[in-house]
Amino acid sequence: MSRIGRMPIAIPAGVTLTVAEGNVVTVKGPLGTLTETFAPVLTIKVEGNEAIVTRPNDEKEVRSLHGLTRALLNNMVVGVTQGYSKTLEVVGVGYKVVKQGKTLQLFLGQSLVKGLPQSSLCITEPDGITFEVPNPNTIVVKGINKQAVGQIAAVIRGKRPPEPYHGKGVKYSDEHIRRKAGKAGK
Repeated sequence: MSRIGRMPIAIPAGVTLTVAEGNVVTVKGPLGTLTETFAPVLTIKVEGNEAIVTRPNDEKEVRSLHGLTRALLNNMVVGVTQGYSKTLEVVGVGYKVVKQGKTLQLFLGQSLVKGLPQSSLCITEPDGITFEVPNPNTIVVKGINKQAVGQIAAVIRGKRPPEPYHGKGVKYSDEHIRRKAGKAGK
């Protein structure tokens, strides 16, 4: 049996988890609602304040889906109760971030001379995601969908990934940049 797949998912007070036809799971909580469709070969049962994912056989594909489904369900429950966030840091001289309404504008040392349109450095908040800028060098991406939060944070980081010589760029707050020495001389 899958060690992760057989663990029950605790459903806290204030959260409702419903399973519809075709394994369409809806999780409602204080922060919002998430809906996801899972593989129909698995069985998802709600018993009291726990959800249990079971599999019919031990085929390789079914075994791989067992733990995945349980993990995704748990992420949905955590998302609607606590939410997810990723913190990014902007490092570099003159690099900064400004939030104007629902738009995040990044100043990352790129000018119009390089041929990049200024709109490529502006990111608008998608549905369910919010940006916070506590200071000009920090971005906090928040939301209830773990996958969407991680994707948007990766898009922001991809605008100027950190480079190993000076450490300039956009990096996650818990990311360690491996530094290189550069030219040693003669």
